[in-house]
Amino acid sequence: MSYQALYRVWRPQRFDELVGQQIVTQTLKNAIITNQISHAYLFAGPRGTGKTSAAKIFAKAVNCHHSKDGEPCNQCEICQAITKGQLNDVIEIDAASNNGVEEIRDIRDKAKYAPTQADYKVYIIDEVHMLSTGAFNALLKTLEEPPANVIFILATTEPHKIPLTIISRVQRFDFHRISAQDAFDRMKYILDQKNVDYEEKALWVIANAAEGGMRDALSILDQVLSFSDNEVKLDDALLVTGSVTKQLLKKYFLELAHHESAQALDTMKDILAEGKDGQRFIEDLISFIRDVLLYQESPDLISVAATGLKDEDFKELSAAVSAASLYQMIDELNDIQEEMRFTTHPDVYLEVLTVKLCQIKDGGTAAAPQPAPAQAAQPNLAANTTIKQLQQEIQQLQQTVQQLRANGAGPAKKPAQPRVKQRKVQVNLGQIYPVLGAATRKDLVNLQNLWGDMLNHLTVPQRSLLHVSKPVAASATGVIVAFNYAFLFQEATTDDNLITAMESALQQLMGSEYKVVFVPQDKWPQIRKNYIKEHGLGHRKHAASSSPASTQPQPHQTAAPAPQDKAATAPTSPALAEPPLPEEPPVEDDEGNVVSPADQSTDSQDPVTAAKQLFGDDIVKIEDN
Repeated sequence: MSYQALYRVWRPQRFDELVGQQIVTQTLKNAIITNQISHAYLFAGPRGTGKTSAAKIFAKAVNCHHSKDGEPCNQCEICQAITKGQLNDVIEIDAASNNGVEEIRDIRDKAKYAPTQADYKVYIIDEVHMLSTGAFNALLKTLEEPPANVIFILATTEPHKIPLTIISRVQRFDFHRISAQDAFDRMKYILDQKNVDYEEKALWVIANAAEGGMRDALSILDQVLSFSDNEVKLDDALLVTGSVTKQLLKKYFLELAHHESAQALDTMKDILAEGKDGQRFIEDLISFIRDVLLYQESPDLISVAATGLKDEDFKELSAAVSAASLYQMIDELNDIQEEMRFTTHPDVYLEVLTVKLCQIKDGGTAAAPQPAPAQAAQPNLAANTTIKQLQQEIQQLQQTVQQLRANGAGPAKKPAQPRVKQRKVQVNLGQIYPVLGAATRKDLVNLQNLWGDMLNHLTVPQRSLLHVSKPVAASATGVIVAFNYAFLFQEATTDDNLITAMESALQQLMGSEYKVVFVPQDKWPQIRKNYIKEHGLGHRKHAASSSPASTQPQPHQTAAPAPQDKAATAPTSPALAEPPLPEEPPVEDDEGNVVSPADQSTDSQDPVTAAKQLFGDDIVKIEDN
């Protein structure tokens, strides 16, 4: 008889022989015992965790007439035929090579026929996620209305690729990765049954290299048996798996912790010279650092015997590096592992990695080698001297600052003066004068009332910029906004988005297009006076004061001197609603706000009425002569 691989010879034939899947096996056995058998199951999980084996055991258990506690007897004709794969009622299909619609339609047509020998016809579809969309649709109809005495068992390593309409019609069982302890126990049992000599440390190396797959562990064990002439030795297991001995890893790790890059590079070269795989070396080092990290947290979190080291080794390793440095090491290892996937020179990456790991600064209680006392004292003395010099300089600087403050801080302000003088504030008078020519107090009051609503239409940064500004003059089509600080005025003037947003908000609130003009607050009084002077306001005041209309007395009524004097400048034109002509310049009120001559016109040449229109009823005070 030809040789059979271990994973085939020692394939589980009972639920109790499945390693590491106690929850799944117990649920399936209870379903058989209570006769609560579903028509479809989905077994999902990583490779080599027992999905197909569990499907065959389940097929035997539901058809075995001598089953006990949900387990098949493996002695009857049905059980033996299923074990040998000779029972026609148990059909195993590989969906990777039979993923078309026609294959699934053939299954659907044949499923209608009753089983010939067994009680149930069982279809085991392996790697079901490989089916095409049409094949899934064909299978879906069968799962919706399953024939009697037919059971579907779907197995997959990628359940996320299966349509949800399929998953919702099956009972799903998730198979988990097999722990290193379970794999170790299973291999030990098999070798004991075969009467093969072995070293337990070699079995731990194989169990860790299998990465949670029992079939992988048995395949590696088969290789080691062939390599070492039917023995299992630690050195042979390390060679076959490409792993690194724990002692070499410990030496390499301590050299990294002590920042001995030269020694660490030599150790790494020795590891590669023995034919170790670079990727495997990275994985072993990550697992090694993970064990050290867990031991630092709590020694009970790991099985020390399974690592191949002793408690004394872990105590030494834990004291050498802090947890923060271990985290950083793992990050570096993960990054280099990704970069090494497609390289043909892993030794270069490993050399760079070694140097980087040696340069990680330990923030914990590392037992790094300390220099000799005489050598260590010199750097400490130099550092203390430098600190004292810096402290003396700081004290001198503090004394200088205090003296400058006592003298009025004149020298401290001088550096800031050139910076202020260098800022040239430019005001566009061509935009300001048209607004001044039509400005009225009524428009200004209306705009001030709506100013808060306008700000709510702006963004938060825009509102912050306008927080130190206010409208100082307004007409029916424009507004002049004064800024308290010149640099904010400059920023607002160059911000086209701010101007556009303000004009758009004012148009929505006022119902007409508005022009927004900015001025600095410190230049606003001079701009106002220049405008009045250029348009000859003083001459018009004198002419108005000497006219008969301005000198007509009002019996029993006297306006406040300042308002009355300004009201006397009102024009005598009867067209009050018309906008003022360019030669009629605006004047300013007590608050410095600009108003046009239109605000000063009255129906009759009554100075009191004009004063009230100009300044408001709450300001004008009437007294009897």
